[in-house]
Amino acid sequence: MKISVIGTGYVGLVTGTCLAETGNEVLCIDIDQNKVEQMQNGVVPIYEPHLDVLFERNIKANRLKFSTSLAEGLEHGEIIFLALPTPEDEDGSADLSYVLGVAKDIGKQLQNYKVIVDKSTVPVGTSDRVKETIANETNVDFDVVSNPEFLREGFAVDDFLKPERIIVGSSSDRATKMMERLYKPFVRSGNPIIIMDERSAELTKYAANSFLATKITFMNEIANFCEKVGADVDKVRAGMGTDSRIGKRFLFPGIGYGGSCFPKDVKALYKSGQDNGYEFDILKSVIKVNDIQKKILMPKIESHFNNSLKGKTFAIWGLAFKPETDDIREAPALYMIDELLSQGATLRVFDPEAMSNVQKKYGEKLYYADNMYDTLEGVDALIICTEWSIFRTPDFNKLKSKMKAPIIFDGRNLYDVNDVNNEGFSYTSIGRNTVN
Repeated sequence: MKISVIGTGYVGLVTGTCLAETGNEVLCIDIDQNKVEQMQNGVVPIYEPHLDVLFERNIKANRLKFSTSLAEGLEHGEIIFLALPTPEDEDGSADLSYVLGVAKDIGKQLQNYKVIVDKSTVPVGTSDRVKETIANETNVDFDVVSNPEFLREGFAVDDFLKPERIIVGSSSDRATKMMERLYKPFVRSGNPIIIMDERSAELTKYAANSFLATKITFMNEIANFCEKVGADVDKVRAGMGTDSRIGKRFLFPGIGYGGSCFPKDVKALYKSGQDNGYEFDILKSVIKVNDIQKKILMPKIESHFNNSLKGKTFAIWGLAFKPETDDIREAPALYMIDELLSQGATLRVFDPEAMSNVQKKYGEKLYYADNMYDTLEGVDALIICTEWSIFRTPDFNKLKSKMKAPIIFDGRNLYDVNDVNNEGFSYTSIGRNTVN
């Protein structure tokens, strides 16, 4: 099939590349000329494991191409994916200006029947607005489908190629059949393509992300309570996770969730509820608790240093909002950095992939280390914000030899408490009995 993808962010680029991998002819459209030229030259603009291999292979096979021309995209594709940003507006709602702007341009240039697919995460009713926007500009027949993505950054390629389910919101038999044909190669193992109405499909994405964010936040509250009563959150988590009704995933406490999805989607669903006369009390609490959780280590750090951080130097391991990505959107590490800088601390930072993105934000305010051990030269303490695998088994003797004092504040509970204490460290983590 011939596919066009409008927008080449995380979702658009993974979508286009993976669809090309199954033999489709894919044209990706972006308004950024420099970005398009880079991609035409084989440069992947984002870090996502395994994407570079598929990207290069499909460019060489002439199945994956790039352009800045929307008209070219409309001429090429029988299915047009909209993978456009829907940033958080000031009131927490999703900003649909990019989606509706492109929809209007599509309406003005539409020449023959197309299936327009909302791949972006959008509020309930967006498909109706896209349909109305296009219809106001043309008499040409078209259909609008909602096809939310369920891609985890760091695992997006695998999630696309081997989906647990595919959601298609469509009221058109013609469009539904085209979508089923497109996705058939991805569900050969029997995982379902679930067909539903457009509004239910739109809500499914928000409901799924909001539930997972709630699960994370609930576990963070349990961890905080463990510290009050002397319980161990690792043991509580193990006890809960073996219950098949609950499951083991998303029960790891830490310094809050971040990224491009959970914070934005929870706020957007909460705002959508308000707009429709419904108050999501649970989501209101999730938002509040997660904002607090991102700085939950700060009182512990301040207390350890007698509420005086001016002149102190800290190493920070991990800047991305999660491992296996360079994405720093809503990353808890940024909240820690802002707070520490505001109190006069000096920071030495390291992340395997997110350094350049952080440098764009902070410039020369931080020292950007060459490696994880380089951050430790002369620091008063180490702070861990992202659970990259390379941080899990460090040389503790090397840590002690470089640091002023063996002090670790672990926001991701990477280490066994007894092991670190036996290594001679003052170790503070989340929801566990640690020794300072």
